[in-house]
Amino acid sequence: MKSKPIYVEIDVDADMETLWKHTQEPELHRQWDLRFSDITYLPKPDDEERQAFLYRTRIGFGLDIAGTGETKATIDVGIGSRLSTLSFGSKQRISLIRKGGGYWKYEPGETGKGIVFKTRYDYDTRFGIGGKWLDRLLFRPLFGYATAWSFDRLRLWLEKGIYPAVSAEKAIVHYSSLLLLAFLWLYQGIVPKLLYPESGELALLRQTGWFSGLEEIVLPLVGIGEIGLAFVLVANHRKKWAYKLQAVALLALGVAALTGMPNMLKDPFNPLTLGLAMAGLGAAAARTADELPNAARCRRKPVGQSNDVKRGKGKS
Repeated sequence: MKSKPIYVEIDVDADMETLWKHTQEPELHRQWDLRFSDITYLPKPDDEERQAFLYRTRIGFGLDIAGTGETKATIDVGIGSRLSTLSFGSKQRISLIRKGGGYWKYEPGETGKGIVFKTRYDYDTRFGIGGKWLDRLLFRPLFGYATAWSFDRLRLWLEKGIYPAVSAEKAIVHYSSLLLLAFLWLYQGIVPKLLYPESGELALLRQTGWFSGLEEIVLPLVGIGEIGLAFVLVANHRKKWAYKLQAVALLALGVAALTGMPNMLKDPFNPLTLGLAMAGLGAAAARTADELPNAARCRRKPVGQSNDVKRGKGKS
């Protein structure tokens, strides 16, 4: 059972020296690459071509994966191109990766502007057939995604001046807000409107007098609409119109609730406080939607093998 190597390619609007520096110097490299928490070059003789290094990756729960590797840089492998090959491995028994290797390649853009930055690497795994299946189904897709996300975070640093730490903070705020919003819309649509309408939602709708005699039909439709809005937000979380649509929905639902039962404002948990909280989450998600690292901006196969992504058109 042989898995495909991981391949990632992205266009970076930067000069060769700047890109080379930010990918070859450990103190800069570790800032943008999710795969490594720390990279340390070991001392080497001046006449030695290969550079040995140590790496460490935090995997959570207080655990680290540490390993060693070697890299070799070739400045000219074509007209203005550069190549950096590497081998790596870990002797830790908890590391899924036993050993591997690959390259980074830097090529001038076709129009003479910017650099095409690409990587291809592969590795052997531990734990027999179980490790191979774990790698194939979970680890390798996540590792490839982390590589692509990191490449776009590097692009934002070099093109927009957005530091990697800032990109990470924006991503945490954005996706945390988005997940909470999606959960709240799903909960509000499923639990009080579809599963337990008699808990108060049906009576509230009747109090408005807007759909006399049709409340038992309208309420499930409202619930389905709220569920649909959760999926719309997730699918279009980088687009501002999705949050404007949410604001309209919150306003309509709030007006309906307070029209039907204005005394609800006295309750500790009421439509106004919930609506304001969701509006705040929407504002946070909308504010952080611009210039987020986007793994889908990268190409995951060499040009000519499909899966080409036009610059700026990726989604994720």
